[in-house]
Amino acid sequence: MSDDVPGTKTKEELLAGFRPALAITAAEVRQERGEGARQLVVLDDDPTGTQSVGDLPVLTDWGEDDLAWALGTGASAVYVMTNSRSLAPETAAQRNHEVAINALAAARGLGVEVDFVSRSDSTLRGHYPLEPDVLTEELARTGASVDGVVIVPAFGDAGRITVGSVHYAGSDTSGYVPVGDTEFARDASFGYRASDLRVWVEEKSEGRFRAADVVAITLDVVRTGPEAVAAVLSTLTGARPAVIDVVEESDLRSLALGILAAERAGKRFVHRVGPPFVRAMIGQDVLQPLTPADVAAIREGGEGEHAEHGLIVVGSHVALTTRQLESLRARRAPTEVEIDVAQVLGEGRGAHLDEIVSRVVADVAEGNVVVRTSRVLVTGTDADSSLDIARTISDAVVEVVQRVLAVTALRFVVAKGGITSSDVASRGLAISRAMVRGPMLPGIVSLWEPTEGPARGIPYIVFAGNVGTEESLADVVDKLTA
Repeated sequence: MSDDVPGTKTKEELLAGFRPALAITAAEVRQERGEGARQLVVLDDDPTGTQSVGDLPVLTDWGEDDLAWALGTGASAVYVMTNSRSLAPETAAQRNHEVAINALAAARGLGVEVDFVSRSDSTLRGHYPLEPDVLTEELARTGASVDGVVIVPAFGDAGRITVGSVHYAGSDTSGYVPVGDTEFARDASFGYRASDLRVWVEEKSEGRFRAADVVAITLDVVRTGPEAVAAVLSTLTGARPAVIDVVEESDLRSLALGILAAERAGKRFVHRVGPPFVRAMIGQDVLQPLTPADVAAIREGGEGEHAEHGLIVVGSHVALTTRQLESLRARRAPTEVEIDVAQVLGEGRGAHLDEIVSRVVADVAEGNVVVRTSRVLVTGTDADSSLDIARTISDAVVEVVQRVLAVTALRFVVAKGGITSSDVASRGLAISRAMVRGPMLPGIVSLWEPTEGPARGIPYIVFAGNVGTEESLADVVDKLTA
């Protein structure tokens, strides 16, 4: 099968000849799930997967007690931040094993059942097929046979859509480009060539799954309705991969109803998905963005209640993040403090970070402060060494946040970039348990409310590097500063 796909297309061109999306509401999915549906344990390979949902628990620790707390809330889905996209494959596998084992034990203790969702990047970066394989293996240990791995990277709010099994990135204004032709496909650790998801599965599985053997549920099937989706899903056995066309929310809801129908018929799935899949699968409505009043209510009684200024931590190096930073400069002129990557990787690390912390503490008393890594991306000679460098840089960012928080109050913290946002949450702010409160912008950019620890009541904003417009970072900071 060839991965010969077209160049930039408008959405109208891509959807020419397809029937319109079905009118399916979130309430219909909730009704179909009913009271006895299995809770979803979402293993998120960085924290940005929460940006499509609200009022759900999120963990950065995955002990059995932590998972029992999260599942014990009765939430339809709980998120566990594995940060596995920053890890070498062997460590990522071990972490997925630990989460799955503890989640299954916590579920048994509570007398509930769970399904696993492996949430990853909507532009296809991450440990696939390793992570779904681990979850399939752990379910098999309990006697549960996984029939299919459902692959749904689409994230319409961020301009990622799948049509004809080809995954695209773009927007309604600029058009859509096959994702294999974007900067994301050239990622130093998780690069790939294919845009056709069937070919991508073959590429990433190194031929274990042939493209011709990957089941494709096309937009025609999705928009015929849930029964048609369920009919295809019901043919899956042996953890066979299936790739799904999705353009908008109703497509995801049609898929969700089809999955539920196939599950009632005895099928079991593991899911490898982008952020909005969980929202559709649990029947949660598309949430309106949080307002300045919502943010103020989160600060009330917390550590950030009386603080006047906040911290924006920028670790992402994608071009969009750089443009967003430029727009923030133009609109709000925050003080900027740069962590020099060369010094962090060299012998002058300690003195350099001492200087950074002193400057940030002084500057945040006067206004919002951007702490950013130098904008020249440093990579290693291979994927593993590139990850090692990324972890070393992230360690420096974490240390700065820890030390600043220890001596001064913060009105808010924004973390820009997946690895950055995970490390700042779990180590920089010592967040172990939090509630996802909702998006800051339509469908994207998540606000967490830490429920304990030194960051309790400080709004924490998880902002992926690759989402939004050039003005989005400035828009979020405006709302936090109001």
